[in-house]
Amino acid sequence: MILYLIMPKNYLKKFIPNPEKLKQSKALRLLGSQIYQANLWHLNRKSVARAFFNGLFWAFIPMPFQMVASALLAIPLRANIPLSIALVWITNPFTMPFVFYFNYKVGSLLIGYKGEKDFQLSVHWIWDKMEHIWLPLYVGSVVSGLVVGALSYATISVLWRLHVVRRWKERKQRSVKPS
Repeated sequence: MILYLIMPKNYLKKFIPNPEKLKQSKALRLLGSQIYQANLWHLNRKSVARAFFNGLFWAFIPMPFQMVASALLAIPLRANIPLSIALVWITNPFTMPFVFYFNYKVGSLLIGYKGEKDFQLSVHWIWDKMEHIWLPLYVGSVVSGLVVGALSYATISVLWRLHVVRRWKERKQRSVKPS
């Protein structure tokens, strides 16, 4: 029951592209035949858990084209590509300032950077101070991304496994007829 709230598998299947249509895409041909591996497009425990790790990691990295990086890393990780890409949008124009500020604070703490006294949550201020804040921002982003990614991987793996065990038990109880 818990897993259905977290991972509506049947709902997500509606958005996953048809493998035959993918093979006809000229843009995807550049990536070779590896792009058509089953785990990259199907929802199973391992591919979903890896997608959560991959997508959430890249969501915490302040860079352009996070979705492209997530999709490209999904191939060697054997993670679900559509889910990896979708999870990058955890950081969107509304959440990005808060996530990146958190990353900056984590990085400052880890490297012992005292920080900018007049911190402002504006694009202009960030670009103006980037030469001073880039190191704590990126250290914090990588560490936060790895921690959140690893926690999400473990959580999805455990919840999926508990769901499967519970369904096995229910099936077993239904198959045993009372005498």
